[in-house]
Amino acid sequence: MNEILEKKITIAPSMADFEGKLGYHHTFGLFMDIASEHADILGIGMNELKKKDMFWLTAKTKVIFNRRPRLGDEVILRTWPDKPEKIRANRSYSICDKDGDMILGKTEWAVINFKTKTLVAVDGIYPEELKFATVPAVTEQFPRIPTSDSDDGKKISHAIRSADVDIGGHMNNTAYVRALVDCFSCEELKKLNVTKIDVMYRAQCYEGDVLTFVRKDFDGFSFVTAEKDGAAVLLSRVEYTAK
Repeated sequence: MNEILEKKITIAPSMADFEGKLGYHHTFGLFMDIASEHADILGIGMNELKKKDMFWLTAKTKVIFNRRPRLGDEVILRTWPDKPEKIRANRSYSICDKDGDMILGKTEWAVINFKTKTLVAVDGIYPEELKFATVPAVTEQFPRIPTSDSDDGKKISHAIRSADVDIGGHMNNTAYVRALVDCFSCEELKKLNVTKIDVMYRAQCYEGDVLTFVRKDFDGFSFVTAEKDGAAVLLSRVEYTAK
């Protein structure tokens, strides 16, 4: 059983940000893509679960940025599933080069029956022969992220358009990350060394919805909340140090 999926990739222009490094939301996209590919290999991908009226649901994501690869760099991208609990399951990710780990991540997943709208026991989804022998990439827990008062903080508006929408008909997870990064200007990001991004997805949003992203800054981190009609649909925490 192929417990780890490993791929050699080159950071292409479409993955790079204004600094010529792997972009933050592009990192989330790489992790999402390789997770999907590995799930297919394990026989638990989107198409297989669909036959059983089920689909994977991303609840939380944590990404730790030690070093971001630059445009043209060749790196190793890996993913593997962590041992699941009954209802929740984590998946690990890493991007590394010859000098070691550059970026580490994990997502918390659940499986939902789209007919009954109820959660399914995840521990019965994986193949029985999968051993879960690989150590998790990130042992740090997901943080508690409070909701923000929309009247307090820096705000930007984001109208969900067709480019934001995925095959499920709702806003793609990586589109949320792209929008929350938009809450920081290029000048601000030039001065900051983003070391960690935690995201908690709370509700699905659709084309035509208008979201308000509220950013509140503290010493070394910011909370960014996305709201729709006054209710939080996304919570995030962005940690950073001065460059």
